[in-house]
Amino acid sequence: MSQLFEPFTIREVTFRNRIFVSPMCEYSSTDGFANDWHLVHLGSRAVGGAALVMTEANAVTPEGRISPDDLGIWKDEHIDFLSRIARFLKQHGAVPATQLAHAGRKASTAAPWKGGVPLSPEQEGWVPIFAPSAIPFAEHYQAPQEMTLGKIHETVQAFRGATRRALAAGFEVIEIHAAHGYLLHEFLSPLSNHRTDQYGGSLENRTRLLCEVCVAVREVWPERLPLFVRISATDWVEGGWTLDDSVTVARKLKANGVDLIDCSSGGNVPGIRIPTGPGYQTAFAERIRAEANILTGAVGMITSAPQADTIIRSGQADAVFLAREFLRHPYWPLHAAKELGFPIEWPKQYERARN
Repeated sequence: MSQLFEPFTIREVTFRNRIFVSPMCEYSSTDGFANDWHLVHLGSRAVGGAALVMTEANAVTPEGRISPDDLGIWKDEHIDFLSRIARFLKQHGAVPATQLAHAGRKASTAAPWKGGVPLSPEQEGWVPIFAPSAIPFAEHYQAPQEMTLGKIHETVQAFRGATRRALAAGFEVIEIHAAHGYLLHEFLSPLSNHRTDQYGGSLENRTRLLCEVCVAVREVWPERLPLFVRISATDWVEGGWTLDDSVTVARKLKANGVDLIDCSSGGNVPGIRIPTGPGYQTAFAERIRAEANILTGAVGMITSAPQADTIIRSGQADAVFLAREFLRHPYWPLHAAKELGFPIEWPKQYERARN
């Protein structure tokens, strides 16, 4: 019997299988508002059998967006349509989830199909952008402002406020985005954090903001609901954030109420050659799971049913997060179950196409 399709429970939330939809930026919002695109995009994955469906990175402040087209959760007006999405996901058997994010020094850029380039205020971009240190992501990027202690506190409160809105919208899992070179990852990595105060220097100091965000989120987020954190397990470059660091921070996060570490990598330094291949990040999830004694999710070029099932069956991770494969195949779990010989219920509207 496939272990990929075994239900499991985190806190008081039960997932119908171990297949999770990764957050994938759609760059389809105006002023942060979700719309019909997000409803159909996310809803189809719930209908397709995924156990958890997560929105794209949901910006906790307007200056924390990657692009002007990002989804947002920085004001109460965003709640209404997000609640419609969460309700639909739940109606079709998926756990509704959202990822809370701040882009840091990688903010104010164009959507990929618009070139992905940094934008000035005349081009719908904005100033200032913020980071732990005044170090631009790349030569052609806007130079960020180093965050004051007041701005750091304000950002923690922004995550807290976003959590309150996510709860009001009906989401049942929150993931804090601390990966891919965005703000919280920037604080973690010595390559982007050159501060000399309590938020820089030692590993203890560089992990302080992420821990404070988790504590603030947990103060609002009910004990019955799971909290995830996505990290980049390594910067893939000497002198950067390492897998050893990730094990250490995972232990700290567990003590601060985090239930699962979503294990990605890279994104904080441009031009790095990453040795990609099928399941190339799965070993990160396996080690963090074993050494930090915390649930983990594996992500990255997981495309086949046997591959995903092996990851779960062998104890490398507790769930698999799929992204691009879900863009190609919204109903991937239904077909994976058939391939693995697992009896799964199809939506009654689609049952006639099952065989």
